Amino acid sequence: MPEIDPTEYDISELGPALQDIEDVDELEAILDAEKAGEDRVGAKTLIESRIEKFTEEDDEDLDPDELDLASMSTADVGNAVRDIDEIDELEALLERERDGEGRDSVERLIENRIDSVQGSEEEDGDGEVETQAPEEKHPNLDHPTADKRHVRAVENGDYRDMWVYCETQAGELIDVSREMLGKARELMDTYNDEYGADERVIAVLIGDDVADLTEESIAYGADLAVYYEDDRLDRFYHKPYTEVFCDMARGAGHPYGREGRPEADWRDYDEPRYTVFPATNNGRDLSAMVQAELDSGLASDCSDLYIENAMISNPAKTGEPGSNKEFERVLHMKRPDFSGFEYSTILCIDKPDREFHPQGASVIPGSFEVPDPDSEREGEVVEHEMPLSEEWLRVEVTDYDRLEGGVDLSGHDVIVALGRGIGDDPTRGIELGLDLVDAFEDADLGLSRGVITASYEFDGHVEQYVAEERQIGESGQVVEPAVYVAAGISGAVQHKVGMDESDTIVAVNSDPDADIRDFSDYFVEGDLFEVLPRLTEAVETGELDLGAVADGGRPAGGASESGTDGGSDAATDGGVSDE
Repeated sequence: MPEIDPTEYDISELGPALQDIEDVDELEAILDAEKAGEDRVGAKTLIESRIEKFTEEDDEDLDPDELDLASMSTADVGNAVRDIDEIDELEALLERERDGEGRDSVERLIENRIDSVQGSEEEDGDGEVETQAPEEKHPNLDHPTADKRHVRAVENGDYRDMWVYCETQAGELIDVSREMLGKARELMDTYNDEYGADERVIAVLIGDDVADLTEESIAYGADLAVYYEDDRLDRFYHKPYTEVFCDMARGAGHPYGREGRPEADWRDYDEPRYTVFPATNNGRDLSAMVQAELDSGLASDCSDLYIENAMISNPAKTGEPGSNKEFERVLHMKRPDFSGFEYSTILCIDKPDREFHPQGASVIPGSFEVPDPDSEREGEVVEHEMPLSEEWLRVEVTDYDRLEGGVDLSGHDVIVALGRGIGDDPTRGIELGLDLVDAFEDADLGLSRGVITASYEFDGHVEQYVAEERQIGESGQVVEPAVYVAAGISGAVQHKVGMDESDTIVAVNSDPDADIRDFSDYFVEGDLFEVLPRLTEAVETGELDLGAVADGGRPAGGASESGTDGGSDAATDGGVSDE
């Protein structure tokens, strides 16, 4: 049997579980177990990529004609073609794949390599890269969008300011809007100092009865608030919200803007330099549509943003193979990597023949602190005027229910989060978590994605607590409590991003090698069904002895133990504390 059984892990948890396995034979055994069990494409790709990393191959004498594409995985092909620089050889491989397996993913890999090689070879007399449309580069390929009308990016555009879409709910700014305004203020203050500029934070408000929120948006950091108000926009509608935002974003005389648009005295540039949206359901939709209409890029579900210069050598970006180019004022957009191994930083950088502005991101709620509003801040308020076409409002909402309350986990002193460790008795696990929540003065219950997606059966009296709105992590809420208790949670990076800014992290896990141990302040090795009742009792009595909450072991690293006033030095810095 392999060291781990991949079928016991979600794909998001499998990446971290593989991180410490470097033995190729062991990895191949894990791959065989996956094929014999769940046989998930994503899981197999993860394992195969890990195998490739530790398989030493001599690719110097690689003969493309000898590659057996039918026996190669997508990862195998990707590793092989990155060392092939001859377009003729790559095109021959592409034809062989089409005539054989015909896998879309493999064909795209080879086509991307062809584009990359052509980008470094097709130079004119001045050493610049010659650009071609995809239809011209690959005339034999099917181009279903070749005849589609497409709005292109601005050429030699003037870009300024950071625009923040401020989402509202029930007539109020939602917290993530306040967070983004505070972060944008911080970013643009630093930006102006760094580049000797005088660019602003622009708050964008669209909807019904939003004018009253303009002053609040200025108090949270905006220099100017531009709003569009119409009683027909009392709910979020994709088409009109996109049209209004893009009309705001395009300056007078914009080549793709509204005809006859008058000059505005508050802006004299073509498009925003940066746009930031909340990664909420509506914010994700709007950000994608706006950035597509403005013909730029989007980094979704980001957890951090910063602006700095970037040195790039990719000839597709520099236009000159073999040279480096420094791009200035680049918005770096940080998000967890899909593999679960690390974070990725996304850049939206121009090409020699293309401008990618505004540089856009959507931000996970809870990623930044809500700043203290400054009611004395002064700013400008602008009402945007444009006709609202009835064609944009073809969908009519005739009836709807509004949920009462909802679950907002941010702002609590303590969060008790439960993971798949409750699987032996899910109802009992939720009960124990709620007992611990009740023992604190200001606490609430959170869940990992593993609990939300599992097919556990819960008794009716706890079922109401198992809701997606309690999920913590990349696709859920981000929390920063004074104390975060993680019980039965492995610590995948997707969960980590939702809670690793907590002041104190207490982890309870029966696996001494769980990833969460690496970033916990206190790690208790033990069964949560035994540990949580003892923690609850300790909180209620005010006496906490971490050395006594788990059975049959010893303190790790010589940690001391204390049983006074609800505090302990046992198992600090990720150690294991047992009696």
